[in-house]
Amino acid sequence: MKVILASASPRRKELLTLAGIEYTVIPSECEEVLPDNITPADAVEELARQKAEDVFKRHSDCMIIAADTVVALGNTILGKPKNDDDAFSMLTSLSGNIHTVYTGVCIKTADREEIFHSATDVEFYELTDKEIRDYIATKEPCDKAGAYGIQGKGSLLVKGIHGDYFNVVGLPLAETVRRINNNLAYR
Repeated sequence: MKVILASASPRRKELLTLAGIEYTVIPSECEEVLPDNITPADAVEELARQKAEDVFKRHSDCMIIAADTVVALGNTILGKPKNDDDAFSMLTSLSGNIHTVYTGVCIKTADREEIFHSATDVEFYELTDKEIRDYIATKEPCDKAGAYGIQGKGSLLVKGIHGDYFNVVGLPLAETVRRINNNLAYR
């Protein structure tokens, strides 16, 4: 069965390639809509479902894999920063704190739909304003939830993690591959 990754994320593409999954990329074009007061875990599952459903409408004979990742400090979701000031504010709030990275995944075929999420706690070092500004100057935070990328220079901000590292990168790889294989075996 043809596998479609409903994401243009270079990190998700790298991870699926690392796992040896053959796939085609067809990004979702849906408008992401969430109800008010939704938890971060429910938000990523719902967004992954919306993305998978959008691509499935055009490719119902394929297995669709869609994902969404958010960074949450408590129940406050930190999306991608709008600008450098927004990135500074986000990184300042994460400094010295533990936050949680949630990734929701939806695997959809004509026969089945599996939706799940993974949560990883990430602890940041106490950061100086200069460290934050220097990191923002790399432009790495621009397109990353929570304004950092653990797989890049953002790794220098991280004191420790508890959970799946690849979840923080953007896809809980081992669990996703196991579920893909279970879906293929189901057929």
